[in-house]
Amino acid sequence: MNKPSIKNRIAYYNLFGAAALVLLVFVVIYRIVWVGVVYDVNHDLQEEINRHTGFVASQVHFEKMSEDGEWKEIEHNRDKGNPVFVEIFDADGKVLQKSANLKNRNLVLHHKKDTAHYVDAKIGKIDIRQMQAPLVNNGVLKGYVVIGMSITDHYSVMESLRMVLLLAYPAVLILLFFLTRFIAGKSMEPVFSIISSTKQITDNNLSTRITLPENKDELYTLATAINDLLGRVESVVVREKQFTSHASHELRTPLAVIKGTLEVLIRKPRTAQEYEDKIRYCVNEVNRLTTIADQLLTLTRFESSKEVVNLRQLAIDELILETLERHSPEIEKRSLKVDFKFEDHFYVQSDVFMTGVIIDNLIGNAIKYSNEGGIVQVSLSASGEYINCVITDSGIGIAQADLSSIFDQFYRSEAEEHTEIKGTGLGLAIVKRYCDILGILLNINSKKNEGTTVVVRFPVFKG
Repeated sequence: MNKPSIKNRIAYYNLFGAAALVLLVFVVIYRIVWVGVVYDVNHDLQEEINRHTGFVASQVHFEKMSEDGEWKEIEHNRDKGNPVFVEIFDADGKVLQKSANLKNRNLVLHHKKDTAHYVDAKIGKIDIRQMQAPLVNNGVLKGYVVIGMSITDHYSVMESLRMVLLLAYPAVLILLFFLTRFIAGKSMEPVFSIISSTKQITDNNLSTRITLPENKDELYTLATAINDLLGRVESVVVREKQFTSHASHELRTPLAVIKGTLEVLIRKPRTAQEYEDKIRYCVNEVNRLTTIADQLLTLTRFESSKEVVNLRQLAIDELILETLERHSPEIEKRSLKVDFKFEDHFYVQSDVFMTGVIIDNLIGNAIKYSNEGGIVQVSLSASGEYINCVITDSGIGIAQADLSSIFDQFYRSEAEEHTEIKGTGLGLAIVKRYCDILGILLNINSKKNEGTTVVVRFPVFKG
């Protein structure tokens, strides 16, 4: 069974609440009217009772139970049009006098009730409300008076009111349902607009955004959140497309070079030295492919959150020495001078593998982009809860306009101007990601043709 729409559900929920509220209001109205009617009848009965009891009590010498002419009053001689029924009993409960409109009927005396007492009863087909009171003269009980008044008209009014309320109840609820449904529909129009706009957004037009409502309410917040989500999705899709395009290009280039070299090599017989040179060239391209594949695998682990962090004590100075020793052939080849001196061990809290990748990439870049015969300086210093590692080179530097993009994947500043410098554009992207994971602070300052300074702040080991 299909569930009702949200518009109908809102109408139903409001209907249930309104049904309970309207029912309560109708019951209260009915009870208030009934109490008012009863109060008027009781007041009239009390006046009649007071008149009889006052008459008996006022006699200095008790002579009679009722005033002269009492029984000739019109209301005591008719049984229609608001009649008043009166019956007087002696102290033993025997009837002494009664109004003519009672005829052969009698009011009921509750003999044990010595105080005012209200009772609803019937005289024939007439509904009455009666009250009785003792007649006392000079402290002596002389009898009882019972007075009844017709409440047939009052019952008729209450019955009419009850019928009106019973008929009005479902009519009001039906009206409220459709009114609430209409209001809910109008209130849902911005939601339908958001849904319609969202359906029009595909992977080909992710730049489209939902029009924000004029009122800054919950729907405005929802639309803003969806737009923010679309922005993040668009950014991810764009990065994925760029990554795929760059990765394909970076992989295809060395493969094309290897293929071309091998095709040239097999066209005709070559000398052993030529074979050796071409094979060595292909091996270098394969090494480049391996490096790209390793870096792509590292980035993939980032995206799938599979990178495991193992924090422990690490001597950063020893790691730097190992990195410099690993790059020593290139340092000697380019006649670079490396200035790295330290008097004590500097211990940091980090992951050995990730920190090794960070140091290797940063020092490797300083060596790779330094000019022939230049200087690479590495220094370590303690500062509060951090160990500062500063790597400075006097190489080609980075233009100010490019500094904001150096951590983007496959980005290489002015790569076309320096084709002799090989690279993939993935190193700094991996370095930045590792720094973020390990809580390492990274800052790079550079000026074109003057060199680059990298400041890396490692958390101190807290053993």
